[in-house]
Amino acid sequence: MKKLLLSASVAMMLFSCQKEDNSTNTQVDTAANRGCASHEVLERQMQEDPTLASRMANIDKFTNEAVKAGRLVNGVIEIPVVFNVLYRTTTENTSLAQLQSQIDVLNADFAATNADYNTANNPYSAVRSGNMNIRFVLDQVIRKSTTKTSWGTTDTMKNAKRGGIAATSPTTKLNIWVCTIGGGILGYAQFPGGASSTDGVVLDSKYTGNTGTATAPFNLGRTATHEVGHWLNLRHIWGDATCGSDQVADTPTHDSANYGVPAVGHRSTCSGTPLEMYMNYMDYTDDRGMYMFSAGQKARTAALFVSGGARVSFAQP
Repeated sequence: MKKLLLSASVAMMLFSCQKEDNSTNTQVDTAANRGCASHEVLERQMQEDPTLASRMANIDKFTNEAVKAGRLVNGVIEIPVVFNVLYRTTTENTSLAQLQSQIDVLNADFAATNADYNTANNPYSAVRSGNMNIRFVLDQVIRKSTTKTSWGTTDTMKNAKRGGIAATSPTTKLNIWVCTIGGGILGYAQFPGGASSTDGVVLDSKYTGNTGTATAPFNLGRTATHEVGHWLNLRHIWGDATCGSDQVADTPTHDSANYGVPAVGHRSTCSGTPLEMYMNYMDYTDDRGMYMFSAGQKARTAALFVSGGARVSFAQP
């Protein structure tokens, strides 16, 4: 099982997604593998704000101490969601029904009521999280027409002066920008500790929800589940390094990301050749291949909402 890593220098290395591509091509092929740009975004933010690494290291230190002490929030945290839809074409103007389907997927996945939660032959059924005690509620949809063919990953979609939509009450509402990202990127998220003005999740409209324009093999709404996991301080399960750590004790060591849908019994090449938890939402498998969080991941996210936690404002009335 993985060791917990706390140093600021390690914190800078632990967030990794597919390499960013700020392509402005008008046509983007359906992504063959899951791609997000959270690591590139984090690296840019750390260059712009040298104090960010220290803040994130402090958040991790607080989180690990809260988990060890059992000082976790009780009850269900209700998170209002604001969708900021940026569209150039009618197809990109994601329908209300498709946005609501994304809320429904998030609620099912985070409550462990998803239909595939009890998938047979899951070697990690004993450490499944069960209900994460987080509920998402559609609060508002803001739409804006644009002439941009793609937005890349430089957060311009969050800047009204650059043609985007500014975040709405980001300390009490989860902002999700839905747009064409480009470069094969499905989405990305900002981890706790970043600037409030850019806090939230970005989803490509083709990988939002499970209806309408949702495109296989990422058509079940799990891109948002994965990215909201990052927003809740969860790392990629392979620790963004060969045999790295995600700072969660009950997830096995992975040698790297998994793609597609691995065969049952797939093992890591790391020490001890453990069975990989490829069905975890924080891996890179196709949507139909991921269907659980672990109990340790639940504890890590819950620590954000206790007194002193990085997202405690969401737990306040």
